[in-house]
Amino acid sequence: MDLNIVKKNALGLTREMNWLATVIKCRMDLYWSKDCEYQAVEEVPAPDLADDDSLFASILKYYNVTFYERIIIALALAPHVQPHLLDVFYTKNSEYERGFTEFGGAKGQNHGGFLPTGETIAFILGSNNMERRFSLYFLLGDDHYFRKYKILRLEHSQAIEPFLSGTLYLEHEYLNLFTVGDAHKPDFSIHFPAKLINTRLDWDDLVLDEHTLEEVMHIRDWIVHGDTLLHDWGLANKIKPGFRALFYGPPGTGKTLTASLLGKSTGLDVYRIDLSQIVSKYIGETEKNLRNVFDQGENKNWVLFFDEADALFGRRTQASSSNDRHANQEVSYLLQRVEDYPGVVILATNLKENMDEAFSRRFQAMIYFAMPGVEQRKQLWQRAFSPKTVLEPKIKMAEIAAKYELTGGAIINVVRYCSLLALKHGTNVIKYKDLIEGIRKEYSKDGKVV
Repeated sequence: MDLNIVKKNALGLTREMNWLATVIKCRMDLYWSKDCEYQAVEEVPAPDLADDDSLFASILKYYNVTFYERIIIALALAPHVQPHLLDVFYTKNSEYERGFTEFGGAKGQNHGGFLPTGETIAFILGSNNMERRFSLYFLLGDDHYFRKYKILRLEHSQAIEPFLSGTLYLEHEYLNLFTVGDAHKPDFSIHFPAKLINTRLDWDDLVLDEHTLEEVMHIRDWIVHGDTLLHDWGLANKIKPGFRALFYGPPGTGKTLTASLLGKSTGLDVYRIDLSQIVSKYIGETEKNLRNVFDQGENKNWVLFFDEADALFGRRTQASSSNDRHANQEVSYLLQRVEDYPGVVILATNLKENMDEAFSRRFQAMIYFAMPGVEQRKQLWQRAFSPKTVLEPKIKMAEIAAKYELTGGAIINVVRYCSLLALKHGTNVIKYKDLIEGIRKEYSKDGKVV
């Protein structure tokens, strides 16, 4: 967190909230026919953004916000930064012993203050002005940049309720940018079934055959140059945005590491979605929860990495029951979302044959991560041990690599096992017998013997 950015945002938002308070007072005075120095809320001068170098001001300038758009943004921020400004809307209608319908508003579960709705915006901007009320259907609709770029929206608890009854909701990413200056990175939860993954390794630590690495680099080329290809070279009307790749091959061959490195080397966040966990834990909720991942990632250029993808993207069955039909509907929905996603989507599976053929045709790349060969295994063994350890003379890396067929992930497991035993015995020497025992444990996982 940059404290200088926080300070600048705080100063900018203080001025903005003071302006919003004046606008609200002006609307109330005009509504109740009280004396007011302004004839309309539009006359209340907004803070000048020209010399404001806060991140909040820079975003407003970037979108060239109008007066009405700025009111909506300020109103969405108010419950988070100065909720008391909205207490005025708790005024009771003495005739009906309830709040005023025209003020709108919603009540949160824990938040004790007033939560503005579309009706609140309509009241501030136009009171009984029907034309301005109708303009909100555009300002808060799907085609406006508020919704298109996931800045704010109206959240509806019931589909049958009036559009403007929805609660004004500021997306977490922009709330963080407007306040602390950092983009929000959501945590894994039942409602957001994806986890940000990172790696401390680099490309030199990834051991792949030359052809596989070349195909992986093609994905990286798209991340780096895809925008230029579509827009500067004018191919946007011929080539669909986004890149879809399938990684397939045995577990432990580097699929997850490769996805992490693609993000690390290009500055993109990589979110891992473990479909085997989602489908089993949240059956019936899969579509809704994954929609949240796609919606949040759409304008943030995330790399979405679907692990164990055949758990949901596998071959569709004949719809012999309602469960089968629902499962097929979920797959169809996700096929479309993956195809429409403007960023990079990587699906990983152990068996390519398990994937639905209709979906396979939508990939730009299908990359096979094979079991490492002898020379690759030798490299993996040589790089795996800590430089602080010493190998017992009996251990010959070339012989171990040639004799035992293991993936990179399995080799790391063996190194962990025998290194911990060395520490336990108060030495830095890796024993041959411990190494072989570690290999035996890895072989037993697949029902093989050493």
